[in-house]
Amino acid sequence: MTDQAERALDRIRNRTSIVGVIGLGYVGLPLAVASAKGGFRVLGFDVDCSKVRSLNDGISYIEAVSDKALQEQRNASRLEATSDFEQLSACDVIVICVPTPLTKQREPDLTYVENTASTIRDNLKQHALVILESTTWPWTTETIVKGILEETGKVSGQDFYLGFSPEREDPGNRQFNTVSIPKIVSGDGDAALTLVDQYYSSVVERTVKVSSPRVAEATKIFENIFRSVNIALVNELKIIYDAMGIDVWEVIDAAATKPFGFMPFYPGPGLGGHCIPIDPFYLTWKAREYAVPTRFIELAGEINVGMPRYVMSKLEVELDRQCSKSLGSARILILGLAYKKNVPDIRESPSFAIMDLLMSRGSKFSYHDPLVPVIPHTREHEQYQGLESVQLTQQTLAQHDAVILTTDHDDLDYEMIAASGVLIIDTRNAFRRRGLSGSNIARA
Repeated sequence: MTDQAERALDRIRNRTSIVGVIGLGYVGLPLAVASAKGGFRVLGFDVDCSKVRSLNDGISYIEAVSDKALQEQRNASRLEATSDFEQLSACDVIVICVPTPLTKQREPDLTYVENTASTIRDNLKQHALVILESTTWPWTTETIVKGILEETGKVSGQDFYLGFSPEREDPGNRQFNTVSIPKIVSGDGDAALTLVDQYYSSVVERTVKVSSPRVAEATKIFENIFRSVNIALVNELKIIYDAMGIDVWEVIDAAATKPFGFMPFYPGPGLGGHCIPIDPFYLTWKAREYAVPTRFIELAGEINVGMPRYVMSKLEVELDRQCSKSLGSARILILGLAYKKNVPDIRESPSFAIMDLLMSRGSKFSYHDPLVPVIPHTREHEQYQGLESVQLTQQTLAQHDAVILTTDHDDLDYEMIAASGVLIIDTRNAFRRRGLSGSNIARA
C-alpha cells in the first residue's frame, strides 16, 4: 500500500475518519447508526428534508432503529443528518445507499446511483474511500461509478479508493441486523479492499472478502434470484395442486421435515420489497450484452408477477359461488398493504397490483393495515396517496362483500374476521395456521 493508503487505513482504525452515508432509508439509516456506535463521526445525507429534521430531532421512522438508539448517537455528537451535500468534502468514507429501481419497461434505472456519484465527484476529498451498497448488475462499480468519479482526472487506487459491499437488510427480521449479518466486501484493487474491509470490520461482526466488486455484485443478485426462483416454484405448485384439490401448504410442511436437501419456501399473492421483484431483472438485462439467454430467471419473474391475477381469478370465482356477485359490483377489503408481515414497508407490495386490478374492473375497495395508517407518496402509485386505512371492526367487515388477506400481520383479529361470515381470500394460509376454518374461507 502507498503511504496515502496507509494513512487512510490508520484513520479508519483510529476512528478519526468521518463517515458519510448517502440515503437514509431501510439500508442507510441502520448503517449510519451502526457506524456511529462503532465509534465514527457520521454524517447522514438525504434529499428528503423531513427525514433530516426527524433524525436530528431524535425521531426514527424505521423500525430497525429505535428512537433511543438514534438519540444515544445524537447525544454523543457522533451522528448528524443533513441535506447539504457539499459537506461530503469533509468525509473520509462515503457509502452510497440509494434506490436502484426498474423502469416501466423493467430495465435497470441507475439514475439515483449516477446522480449520487456525480455529487460525490464534485465534493470528493483526496484519498477518500467510496463504497456502493445499492444492488445492481455486475461491473456497475468498476464502470459506471468509477467512470463518473474519474471524470475530473482523479484515479481510483491513487487519488481515491472504491469498493462495493451489498446490503443484506431484512426488514422485520429480529434474529439478524446490520451488525450481525456477515458483510461481503470488495475493492477496486488491493488497497481499496483493505480499506473497505477495515471500515466494515469496525462496524459489523464479520466480513467476507471477495476478489472484486463484480463478484460482490453478482453474489447479491444470486442471493435474490435464488429466492425468486424458489418462490416462483411454490407459486406454480400452488396453482397446480389447487386444481388437483391438494393443500400446497400441507405439502410444504411435510417436505420440510426432511433434514437435508430441502429448504421450505411459501407461496403468496406476489413478490414485494425492494430486492426480489427487482434484482433478478438487473442480471437478465446485463446478460443480453453477452448474448446469454436467462429463460429460467425470466420465467420465475413472469410467474411471480402473475400471482395477483391468480388471486383475482380466485376472488371472482368465490364471489360468484358464495355471494352471487360479480367482481365489478363487489366491495373488497384488502387486509395488509405492507409487502411482508409485521413491517410498515410497502415497497413493491403486491397489494398495489391487486388494487390496480380491482380498479380496472370497477370494484370498490378499501384497505386496513395497522402499520400503514395512510398511504404515503410512492414513485409508482401516486393515485393512492393519502388513502387511509379503515378500522377493522365487525361493522367494517359487514360493509364489504369479501376480504383479501395479502399480509398476515400478527396484530390482526383473525377470529373476529373468520367469525364475520364475510368471504375471505387467504393468500398466506394465515387462518388455517391458527386453526380457523369455515366455508367462507378460501385460499389463493
